[in-house]
Amino acid sequence: MAPMLKAFHAQEDHKAAMEKAAKIRSKLLTMRLKAAADVLEAGIGEALTTMSFPREHWIRIRTNNTMERLNREIRRRTRVVVNFPDGQSAEMLVAARPRHVAATRWGSRWYLDMDKLQFQKPTKEDQIMTGSG
Repeated sequence: MAPMLKAFHAQEDHKAAMEKAAKIRSKLLTMRLKAAADVLEAGIGEALTTMSFPREHWIRIRTNNTMERLNREIRRRTRVVVNFPDGQSAEMLVAARPRHVAATRWGSRWYLDMDKLQFQKPTKEDQIMTGSG
């Protein structure tokens, strides 16, 4: 299943990805996997939301590496303290890392180039997915 699902994410645009998803759905139906085909059909719009953004942003929108990195840092710090005296001390330790990130250069770096979004007009697919068209 994973290679089939990765195949439609690898397409060059939204239209090609939808066509690939339709082929995958028909293949799942021929394999007698109707439930999987139904799940694919129900979630295809949300799965391809990243394609409505500029191509340069796709990988950063699809992954959550920034949050994973922050969670890893918090986990690393909380493992050192085996037993917290109370909930407030645990909360203070966990909140210290996001405060540090927000206050330093690391928190002020741009993750996405927002200039590319400024002049982007919504496509027909975007309007259908959001219900505004």
